[in-house]
Amino acid sequence: MLPAIIKSEKMKKLILLSLLTLSIFSGYSQQDAQYTQYMYNTININPAYAGSRGVLSIFGLHRTQWVGIDGAPITNTFSLNTPIKNSNIGFGLSVINDRIGPSDETSISADISYSINTSDKYKLSFGVKATANLLNIDFNKLNIYNPGDQLSQYNIDNKFSPNIGAGIYYHSDQTYIGLSVPNFLETKHFDKGQYVFSSNSIASEKMHYYLIAGHVFDLSSNLKLKPAFLTKMVKGAPLQVDLSANLMFNDKFTLGAAYRWSAAGSLMAGFQVNSNWFIGYGYDMEVTKLSNYNSGSHEIFLRYELFKKYDKIISPRFF
Repeated sequence: MLPAIIKSEKMKKLILLSLLTLSIFSGYSQQDAQYTQYMYNTININPAYAGSRGVLSIFGLHRTQWVGIDGAPITNTFSLNTPIKNSNIGFGLSVINDRIGPSDETSISADISYSINTSDKYKLSFGVKATANLLNIDFNKLNIYNPGDQLSQYNIDNKFSPNIGAGIYYHSDQTYIGLSVPNFLETKHFDKGQYVFSSNSIASEKMHYYLIAGHVFDLSSNLKLKPAFLTKMVKGAPLQVDLSANLMFNDKFTLGAAYRWSAAGSLMAGFQVNSNWFIGYGYDMEVTKLSNYNSGSHEIFLRYELFKKYDKIISPRFF
């Protein structure tokens, strides 16, 4: 009886991994990397965010998703953005590496923004993004049950595809709302009829529409509350809605919770080490049947900001 149970569990995991792989390399749209702490990582989805913090901001993030499932997504992100001195222009650079199953994709982006003062407190920023994508797929990492399957003979090695995107970002020190499309061009990495295949395209990347917003409420002199949301829409995939709320204590500690609609619940924590360094951690627990096969997702980030000695920081930005 025990061997049968073990065999059944192995079969479930094999089916799960197969479905995960198929969801990535089928003719359906491929999703961009997702983040729990998106409010600190806005530059990756909205180029108009570049320079909005008013200082040079350097950001690094590591995310391990669905721990316990072989081939589950692992994402590493590095970015920097800064305002250009004595101008309304902001500039940003970012590198994202996303590994899922047999695929390894790296995106290198440059962002330019231009801001207009709409009042004493608010600015309206416009941004454009230029991206270079490099995709590698090693089909030999998959379980090949048919030795004659010619798919395994045609790996994808550093396939280059350019893209462009744009966004708008309306913001103050306490409020923000943004709308963006990071990639306008649809990319098909394996077209129908390429090589010897007659199947549909593999890894088709389509436009992603992002809407984000948040506001900081001063509950007291030492306590702030910031609710926020992110909505992502892409053809061929379910609508993603992320709702979150963070509390900041004494401008130092942050604690929060989030819910990704019909997908996961999250806990977040952060610490403002000093005026330059901020560190954050997020944990996701699936609310779907996928939770039976993994122990959750972990996300950690580190942000460094370069303030000049004469810069006066009234309160650390929540976003």
